[in-house]
Amino acid sequence: MKKPAKLLTLALAVCMPLAMAGCGGGDTESGQLKVGIVQYQNHVALDSAREGFIKALADNGYEDGKTITITYQNAQGDQSNLGTICDQLISDKSDLILGIATPAVQTLAQKTTEIPVLGTAVTDYVEAKVVNSDEAPGGNVTGTSDMNPIEEQIDLLKKLVPNAQTVGVLYASSEDNSVLQAKLAKEAIESKGLKYVEATVTNVNDIQQVTQSIVDKCDAIYIPTDNMFASAMPIVHGVTKTSKTPTICGESGMVQTGGLATLGINYYDLGYQTGLMAVKILKGEAEPASMPVEKPSQYDYAINGEVATELGIEIPADLQDSVIQPQASPAQ
Repeated sequence: MKKPAKLLTLALAVCMPLAMAGCGGGDTESGQLKVGIVQYQNHVALDSAREGFIKALADNGYEDGKTITITYQNAQGDQSNLGTICDQLISDKSDLILGIATPAVQTLAQKTTEIPVLGTAVTDYVEAKVVNSDEAPGGNVTGTSDMNPIEEQIDLLKKLVPNAQTVGVLYASSEDNSVLQAKLAKEAIESKGLKYVEATVTNVNDIQQVTQSIVDKCDAIYIPTDNMFASAMPIVHGVTKTSKTPTICGESGMVQTGGLATLGINYYDLGYQTGLMAVKILKGEAEPASMPVEKPSQYDYAINGEVATELGIEIPADLQDSVIQPQASPAQ
């Protein structure tokens, strides 16, 4: 039967806004796409990655409150919170979700195979079991890796602390990304003729005691891009300042808050890079399954001049331009 003209017009009027709402679960009331962001916890690196991601979206026409709706939540390092947040973003039918740090991406990957998921500040996507391979992720997850130039960071340690013979490595045993980096650090340290010792923590309350336990066993400390230690670097600094133990860190935010130095990633740039990947997905130009995991384009030196002075370490002439100011006065 042929539909009356008035009914056909009404049907078109209903369908058009739905089509304009965009892919997935866009906000059908405003016509805006929904982007969710779940961050594992607060610290400088993860905050910077989030800021870079949002800026990349805005620079490409996806501005929060105008052309898209961004929902941001922070799990504060709590796995239970993380699960609840991910469930909420999925039930909201987000068009794309960004997971910041390995635990956030792992949780998202366990909870949805439909919504595109991007990760940033994730060390190894294969090791985290969220992609088939970096070159061909194969599912709904891809993103940017913050894998460090670990061997070069150990070279930096040797350059700044030439008399060091034993290097202590600190990390959280509960973080897959940190376990992997510690393994690579052990290989790099021993390959350069240095001795390796390690100490691990399971929660932030252990950090002061564990740091105190290792400073008597080593001449310098290496800490990878570990979320737990990154959030507590002033505590580490409180111990290492007293023991006069130099600490080489995985990234510059950790240097700003009490570490000595790094050759590391600019997390704002990494987040921006991830945002450009999101733009392609939101425009329908690409899907996570066929988007290779991207790596940082460059690494930068950062040296905390205040900490170097405290430890009596002379900064080489070729690294003078890499001296940065502490974010705040390190804890005593």
